[in-house]
Amino acid sequence: MLENFWKDKYPAGIPTEINPDQYPNILAVLKESCQKFADKPAFSNLGKTITYGEMYALSGQFAAYLQKHTGLQPGDRIAVQMPNVLQYPIVVFGAMRAGYVVVNTNPLYTAREMEHQFNDSGAKALVCLANMAHLAEEVVPKTGVKQVIVTEVGDMLPPLKRLLVNTVVKHVKKMVPAYNIPGMVRFNDAMAKGKGQSFQEASPAGDDIAVLQYTGGTTGVAKGAMLTHRNLVANMLQSKALMGANMVDGEEVVICPLPLYHIYAFTFHCMAMMISGNHNVLITNPRDIPAFVKELSKFKFSGFVGLNTLFVALCNSEEFRKLDFSKFKVTLSGGMALQLATAERWEQVTGCKICEGYGMTETSPVATVNPIDAVQIGTIGIPVPSTLCKIIDDDGNELPIGERGELCVKGPQVMKGYWQRPEATAEILDAEGWLKTGDIAIIQEDGFLRIVDRKKDMILVSGFNVYPNELEDVMAAIPGVVQCAAIGVPDEKSGEAIKVFLVKAPGAQLSEEQVKDHMRNNLTGYKVPKFVEFRDALPTTNVGKILRRELRDEELKKLGAK
Repeated sequence: MLENFWKDKYPAGIPTEINPDQYPNILAVLKESCQKFADKPAFSNLGKTITYGEMYALSGQFAAYLQKHTGLQPGDRIAVQMPNVLQYPIVVFGAMRAGYVVVNTNPLYTAREMEHQFNDSGAKALVCLANMAHLAEEVVPKTGVKQVIVTEVGDMLPPLKRLLVNTVVKHVKKMVPAYNIPGMVRFNDAMAKGKGQSFQEASPAGDDIAVLQYTGGTTGVAKGAMLTHRNLVANMLQSKALMGANMVDGEEVVICPLPLYHIYAFTFHCMAMMISGNHNVLITNPRDIPAFVKELSKFKFSGFVGLNTLFVALCNSEEFRKLDFSKFKVTLSGGMALQLATAERWEQVTGCKICEGYGMTETSPVATVNPIDAVQIGTIGIPVPSTLCKIIDDDGNELPIGERGELCVKGPQVMKGYWQRPEATAEILDAEGWLKTGDIAIIQEDGFLRIVDRKKDMILVSGFNVYPNELEDVMAAIPGVVQCAAIGVPDEKSGEAIKVFLVKAPGAQLSEEQVKDHMRNNLTGYKVPKFVEFRDALPTTNVGKILRRELRDEELKKLGAK
């Protein structure tokens, strides 16, 4: 058992333990921060900024509306389906203050995915962006949702700008398909009804569910991870501790391009930055790189939370490379593997190292991270305070340091379980609180961890284990490669053969043979791909993570058709 192994592995100034019961619930942190940092900016979006004090007042208005006008009962689930707009934190904190459980819902979901999630969670209410309301119209009658609140992108802006933005989105960009939901309420009407109204402030226990966070569903049916108030408070304190003295409370400006409905951005921006009183700049559409860079130019930002594909896209932007990085000191990466070539380029462009971390929805999400002052590129850092990690073999036996096996995590941020799925919970979470991650990792002698790959993504070539991450790291270093992925495809001789997919930068000259030559020069023979395919784009999740599973499914379909 490795309890004592980690004790001396933390850099000076970083505690090995946090107290997950320092606050009884998220609302206690919210109240303290909104009083302490009342005049400090909390969130900015589309040119409008709200302070912590304003956020507290606005979330109170929304809480009052929910309690007085919706018929929701304490503990009911409320689905929230919005991109990064100011309404998001107001709605989420308002729902929690009123005593409800937040169900984070991806705005890019199809009607089928929405129906599954609303029914599985038993959601009684939905707050959604008008752009998705046509899907809500189709889905809501098939669910238990009784109350729908619809908001438009510009609803938090001053009246004239609100009218302009909402008109452009609806009529010029035609991004709001027609919808008709009987009994729906507009967000601004709900806020008006809640203004000046009193409400009963909830006081949930630490073990009560705060958020039902659905896993991406790339491994079958999406399941709701039950994240409690204690889980999220613990991860908030753990994340803050790993920031060390680098982040000054109430003074940092942190860019938020990743969606708040994703657990990574949710915990960091709505939780860890809240306890620190820092300023979050919400980017509604990070895929529009020119508009994104224009927004960045308005702030002397000191922090940035992103992932590999986003770092690559920004470094390829000439305008981004011209920005003022004089205050920039923290870049955090998670959600997918950070490639060495990307990390080096980002540091070269911005002067800021990337701290890669690791986590899962089931760990609220941060389990390990590189400390800001001790970054080790190619690793996922050390366990956050009060967290243990171990490596096990296929039979569940703990392996020694340096051995490769499945990573398990234990700590106060580990979920309560999957919502109404005791069997699925038992498969991943044991009686002692150890969570099996499904990732293959190594613990180094210095306490830093390296992820080798997803257990199920491993490619078996003639009995040899080949890990796609390693292949993708090597491919990413080829000049002109924008995106890449590696998968295993069935092969009569070797069981599986390696197939790689690459997206080239515009104008890049790159042949199949050049790719194979590069791989041969950097990898042992059995790791060289048998097949190379160039594409215009690769399938990705909403946060830009490449979906190897989709590529595998496509290949299997082709084989089935032959």
